[in-house]
Amino acid sequence: MHTRRDQIFIVLVVMVSMIPFYLAFDLPKQIVNRPLQGQGFEQPGSTQPFMNLSLQLPYFGRIELTEGIQLERVELLIALSLTFLMLVIINGLFKFYINVRKGRLGERLLRRIRYELVDRILRFPPQRFRQAKSGEIASLVKDEIEPLGGFAADAFTQPAMLGGQAVTAMFFIFMQHFWLGMVALAMAGVQVAIIPRMRRRLIVLGRQRQITARELSGRVAEIVDGIQTIHSNDTTNWERADIVARLGRIFSIRYDIYQWKFLVKFLNNFIAQLTPFLFYSIGGYLTIKGTLDVGQLIAVINAYKELPGPLKELIDWDLARQDMQVKYEQVIEQFEAEGLADPSRQDLDAEIPPDPLSPLALHKLSLRNDLGTMLLDDVSLEVARGETLAVIGEASGGAPLVGEVFAGIQRPSQGRIMLGDSDMAQLPERVTGRIISYAGPAIHLLGGTVMENMTYALNRKPGEPPMDEDPVLRAERDWRWHEARLAGNPVYDKDADWIDYEAIQPVPNGDGLIGSIFSVLEVVGLSGDVVTFAIHAQVEAGMVPEIEAAVLDMRRRLRDRLAEQNLVNAVLPFEPDRYNSEATIAENLLFGVPTDADASIGVIVADPFFREALIELGLASRLFDLGWRFARVTLDLFGSLADNPDLLQWLTYMTPEELPEYEHILNHTEPGGMDHTTLAYRIRLIRLAMSYVEPKYRFSLLDDDLRARLVEGRKTLAERMPADLRSHLQPYDPATYLQRATILQNILFGKVNRRLGRSEERIADSVRSVLREAMANDTVLRDRILSLGLRYDIGSGGRRLTLLQRQRLALARTLLRRSDYYVFNEPLSGVDPLLQEQMIGKVLGFLGDQPDPAGVVWVLANPAFAHHFHRRAEFAKGRLVQDAASLQLLAQE
Repeated sequence: MHTRRDQIFIVLVVMVSMIPFYLAFDLPKQIVNRPLQGQGFEQPGSTQPFMNLSLQLPYFGRIELTEGIQLERVELLIALSLTFLMLVIINGLFKFYINVRKGRLGERLLRRIRYELVDRILRFPPQRFRQAKSGEIASLVKDEIEPLGGFAADAFTQPAMLGGQAVTAMFFIFMQHFWLGMVALAMAGVQVAIIPRMRRRLIVLGRQRQITARELSGRVAEIVDGIQTIHSNDTTNWERADIVARLGRIFSIRYDIYQWKFLVKFLNNFIAQLTPFLFYSIGGYLTIKGTLDVGQLIAVINAYKELPGPLKELIDWDLARQDMQVKYEQVIEQFEAEGLADPSRQDLDAEIPPDPLSPLALHKLSLRNDLGTMLLDDVSLEVARGETLAVIGEASGGAPLVGEVFAGIQRPSQGRIMLGDSDMAQLPERVTGRIISYAGPAIHLLGGTVMENMTYALNRKPGEPPMDEDPVLRAERDWRWHEARLAGNPVYDKDADWIDYEAIQPVPNGDGLIGSIFSVLEVVGLSGDVVTFAIHAQVEAGMVPEIEAAVLDMRRRLRDRLAEQNLVNAVLPFEPDRYNSEATIAENLLFGVPTDADASIGVIVADPFFREALIELGLASRLFDLGWRFARVTLDLFGSLADNPDLLQWLTYMTPEELPEYEHILNHTEPGGMDHTTLAYRIRLIRLAMSYVEPKYRFSLLDDDLRARLVEGRKTLAERMPADLRSHLQPYDPATYLQRATILQNILFGKVNRRLGRSEERIADSVRSVLREAMANDTVLRDRILSLGLRYDIGSGGRRLTLLQRQRLALARTLLRRSDYYVFNEPLSGVDPLLQEQMIGKVLGFLGDQPDPAGVVWVLANPAFAHHFHRRAEFAKGRLVQDAASLQLLAQE
């Protein structure tokens, strides 16, 4: 229905393309008969018409449209040959245009189908997700639906084009000779009758292959999701056995497919080659007898060459049609579900009631599972705005389900969830999503930054694109929107600002989004982690002027703080006349920060100036020998572990893949033999030496004499280094911000002394303390630091964070959004009870301090925390057994 207009247009173009296709069959006959064999050129100086057009009509006879141009024999040969070349080009252009239009049509349809499937996923009822595997559903949307898009483009165009080509070729053969046409028709009939029957087996096998491959995808997804359980239970080999069995089944199916596939191909090719044999034998006999001329025979053979291809592709198309029908039915089965949400409930422009909806209540609600077991039985419970309700009870008693029902995640089997006088099931998600915020035990974090996860709950409606946008970008966006409309997708701009700033939680003395985020992070105890993310990140060049003065001031204050704590030696500063034992040789010799951490050192080391300077300073051979011994010790210790990367994680100066390379280098070099070594080996070993740190590796390769020479060489290099090399390095200067260093490195301006116990931990605490003091006095600095920390990439599903950090981030995301009701369903499960109670108190205090306090429903894993709430509701065996004021409130009364 959505592609009807495009399909009709392409079919019309196909019909028009049959005209030059037919003419291309007739031209070889004219070339052979007229200029080559000389028909009409029996007399010297004879001419023949070129491009004469006529029609043979009943009752009217032959009607001459144009007389054409009279040409001699050679001229006619050239004219007909050029015409044939022109027809070949025209036919190619027709195919190019038709295929491009088909491809675009198919991609639009595939885009539409995928969107509708994902749209259905977003409207699935909750119980549907308990039955489906995420890996299988993702495979359906990504892989199994893709052939449908490609076939949809060929649904009408392919049979029209292939059928038109086959009919045109067959008609041309009949026009040349009736019996040759019958031979071609008979062989085509055999091909069409036998091959499809044999290929039906391929459809059955293909269906089995698809199902087994989908099951394998789902099984692999289960392994990925449960990898910790697998390792903890030592079931890795059982999982391997299961995968081997599945792969064996897939192998058997695919082997059968190959057997049938190539048998069908053999028969198809045999039939295709049998027909030319009949043409040569029968047609040759007719030519000898004089009932068929040579030009006609050649034209028939050329025409038949165009017949097997379309017939074979028509057979393939019919089989693909049947296969696609089966696939479509399988996909639809997976996406058919009772209780799909009405699309109007998720309308982006749904009307929001002007007055608050209160209270949030469960009215005679019952909940059953898929087997009909009663989970909640006749529950009536409500909470008003400004009221806090603790839900307690064992997990099997139904308490966690109450939190899911209050949030609308579980649909009741009987009864209703009410917001004021409105049934929540009838309210659009745009309303319920604003009124109720939810945080549960299942943590869903996006693969992205902390900021993207914090603001996820605020992404409600895209803003308007900027009016002063670049014309090129505007044209590109308009084209994307145009294609989205043609594909039946809604016109949503992912790059627009979707944040609903009116829904941000107001905070005392808050100043915008960053201020609110900071307050929420303080409540959940995540602000320190975000600051840690920030101090380990590099600052963009444009932000440096805004924080440079503050960071340099913190550098001085840290020195004072360490002096007060008798930790002066905990940080070894970069000093021009001293060797920093905790820094690498490169850092000591070059005495600066590379402008490109990955390339700058290599560029400097490989430069002829640097090599000549090292030789002049007497450092080249010393560093070569140190690098050789460094590599030798490393290979002796870890060479046998090259296949075990887990044991080589700390080996930062050499990758496991480089171990064989260095083994090869050492076999062709020796200490003291730098002058007899190739330049490439010198550079590799000297560069390796540049990463050596004595206190870190403790291989006793660095003595006082070499340290003194390195400090002396530092001064010489600084004076004589060319400008092009100098651009790769920013010298250490206590009065300058280091552009390519992290905030922590800038504040330290030195190296942590590893010889002092717990030095890194104590220094980190001091840095954070100094930084927080500076942030407390400078909101601009605070916002810049937080913005930097919020850019931290948490990895897929937040895997770069600890469990506690993930829980805190999910809780902070919920608190950042202003709502009328907050439902917390054991969001801190597994957290230390003391810390959990502290966080509960902070969250309730934060929400209670708002100008218009919200209602809170908190499902507690520990009933002892219920005294923080106004009321407590206790559940047992799915029933509400107690609904009373908390013990603290009763004591006050």
